[in-house]
Amino acid sequence: MGDVRGGVRRPVVAASVPLLLAVMLGFAAPASAGARVDDSIPTYDVVLTLRTDGILHVRETITYDFARDGEHGIVRRVPFRRADRLYDVRHVRASSSTGAPARAKTLKLLHDVQISVGDRRRTVRGRQAYVIEYEVAWVFTPYPDHDELVWEAVGTGWDVPIGEAAVRVEAPVPLRRASCRAGGPGATTRCRRDRDGPYAFDFTQRGLRPHEGMTVRVRLPKRAIAVARPRYAPPRWAGSWPGTAALALAVAAAAVAVRRPPPRRGTGIALLAAGTLLVAADAADDVLTGGPWAFSLGDGCVAGLAFAIMGAGVEGAHRFRIGERAAPGRREDYS
Repeated sequence: MGDVRGGVRRPVVAASVPLLLAVMLGFAAPASAGARVDDSIPTYDVVLTLRTDGILHVRETITYDFARDGEHGIVRRVPFRRADRLYDVRHVRASSSTGAPARAKTLKLLHDVQISVGDRRRTVRGRQAYVIEYEVAWVFTPYPDHDELVWEAVGTGWDVPIGEAAVRVEAPVPLRRASCRAGGPGATTRCRRDRDGPYAFDFTQRGLRPHEGMTVRVRLPKRAIAVARPRYAPPRWAGSWPGTAALALAVAAAAVAVRRPPPRRGTGIALLAAGTLLVAADAADDVLTGGPWAFSLGDGCVAGLAFAIMGAGVEGAHRFRIGERAAPGRREDYS
């Protein structure tokens, strides 16, 4: 199950590089469109169809109450990466039974696919109904005696309360074991369950607060469906202790370089170029094997960042000192 190198998130990492990671990976978690204090989701219905080809088909019907001022639509975030596990979210489409603009746009963020439904040129108010459909591949996990699905049917990314939520699980074979938990991450609240024949389960939950969702777990008999081999990628931070220490020292050295006589200017350019090449080489290794969203910061990237930071520090120090020498020579002519 993947080399869980993500366990290296140590205090040194947290103290030295979160800002750099945010800049490098373009991390910016935008707020949900239309999320206001008096907005709400009265009903949220999900149908999960487990297909024999190993694809999970998802259909979400969302009734959304917009504030008086209105908004341009809604935003749904669907995970495509959890820890080192990757999913493939595809074939996204949307519609609205109330006539609201329902053009779907997708944007891949750090761990989620952001599905924006609406129109930036039109504002909607009051109660609107949206239907979002998509497919997910690589989502089933094979075990020696069974295959399993664990999925956030109602995601925890909503900033508004959900009045009533319902999740229906449909399978091509009789379901023996299916469960649901509601609440925030790690919640253990059992959802209300109702069996609808041997091939389907229905789960319901009322009064979900903002950032609370529903997660279902389904066990299937072995070979009931075609389960593709799960996809994994290194964690975003895969640097070791030496790499982390080198990066921390580089940040400190860059700060000190401004106050001390720096090396020759060519040194800074060389360090910057070497760092860029190291980052590019390490990133290419991840991207070529797992795609652009499998990129992680390994020791090669860490070393490259360290060189680049020191090079930028040397260049900054030279510019600072040139500015200092030029300042005394400025004279005002009052004649």
